[in-house]
Amino acid sequence: MFLYGPHGKNRKVRDIRIGVVGTNDGIKFFKAWAADLKKPIEVPPPGKTEKKDRLHLANFPGIAEAFGITFNEDEFATCSLDRKAIEDASLIVNLHEAVKKVVQLYVTRIRKYHENEERAIDVWALVVPELIFERCRPGAKRTGLPTLRGDFGKKQRQRSDLPLLGDLIDHTAEDIFDDAPDFHRQVKAGLLTLTPSQILRETTLAPHEFKNSAGYPIRRLQDRATVAWNLATGLYYKTQPAPPWKLADVRPGVCYVGLVYKNLPNDPNDHVCCAAQMFLSEGDGVVFRGANGPWKTADYEYHLQPPAAKDLIDKVLSTYKDKNGSPPKELFIHGQTSFNDDEWRAFEAAAPRGTNVVGVRIKSTRGETKLFRDGDYPVLRGTAMLLDDRNAYLWTTGYAPQLDTYIGPETPNPLFITVLRSKKEMPAIKTVLADIMGLTKINYNSCNFNDGLPVTVRFANMVGEVLTMRSARDAERQPFKFYI
Repeated sequence: MFLYGPHGKNRKVRDIRIGVVGTNDGIKFFKAWAADLKKPIEVPPPGKTEKKDRLHLANFPGIAEAFGITFNEDEFATCSLDRKAIEDASLIVNLHEAVKKVVQLYVTRIRKYHENEERAIDVWALVVPELIFERCRPGAKRTGLPTLRGDFGKKQRQRSDLPLLGDLIDHTAEDIFDDAPDFHRQVKAGLLTLTPSQILRETTLAPHEFKNSAGYPIRRLQDRATVAWNLATGLYYKTQPAPPWKLADVRPGVCYVGLVYKNLPNDPNDHVCCAAQMFLSEGDGVVFRGANGPWKTADYEYHLQPPAAKDLIDKVLSTYKDKNGSPPKELFIHGQTSFNDDEWRAFEAAAPRGTNVVGVRIKSTRGETKLFRDGDYPVLRGTAMLLDDRNAYLWTTGYAPQLDTYIGPETPNPLFITVLRSKKEMPAIKTVLADIMGLTKINYNSCNFNDGLPVTVRFANMVGEVLTMRSARDAERQPFKFYI
């Protein structure tokens, strides 16, 4: 990226339109950071215990030089929120109600802007005070805070059970209990039909403004150049038609789909939302909502009924054909559970005759299998232990010779890969593993060398959690950039 810029870089620097919503301080912090993004930012000198050459770090040359995009921070569309209003909303005694009220402060301002202003916005930056991060997520502990009375009691976590009163009582206000009390997930769900968004903490943008009693920043952050790379990558990905990089040497005609299942919050029938994430050889992804239904069959097992399974794959293949003109040669379905016979037959029936459908299970391990090697660094990234022609351990993290380092805190754990089923001839296990290695490098929400999980699995929880929100239930297929 430093030397060549993004794939498909514009010949001329392109202006992007950014909206900012936050407190006056938050907007000020973001504008200051945005101004810095237009300048070079150097990696700090190595510490006493660090190598002189840290190949995993790179100076940031400026957003125009690196990505071919720019902006005028003085022309940002700004929506200011009152900090006391955020504070009061976050202190409402019922956590569901508190989170919903805080989310509404942000989403309502953005919606009003879109209704009343003609100028389009490419991406919204939501700058949040640290109190939102601390108080507006599941299980948040607000012990010792002076909570305020709202419309619901502290203990209420689901809709009231008043069947005898029927339609005599309006339960609309209790829709808040159909959403998990999570600011990030609710905001993403609320903006799915509007525009991509980037959520930023004030402490990320201005760590020097938030110090502890000893005079140090309350949060430990990456170096400023790395933060700049990550922020600029997200801005580019969410405002441009194509992602910033693509995988080289990808086999043509291959489509990857990640399946995710998430329980619907407080659903009376214990129904589950199923979603599919499609990723193509060019990297970018599309998210599809499947039908909600009784897909949970055991504690850790989920299976679609045949009509729902066929309908979901039909959506994926239709979109692939729209983009490429013909069906894929191979459709890899990545999941974290197995596939039963009825479900698999429906997947195969949805695919045309010339498309091979392959089911792959990707499971994280928790340290039951380790490899150790001599020297200062752990096993090489990309090491595989082939158990047979269908099962293998794969180390997607480890020592990277190109960087001459291992980016991780401890001895890495492998993924356990199983090729479960195939419509036609089973693909070679090494081909499956190579595909998974490639899919660890297309997280466009940051500028990392790689992730430990392929994108088909890594973002499964994030996508599923957003789609279970009540405010997301009208969303059908959406570009992946709306969810991250």
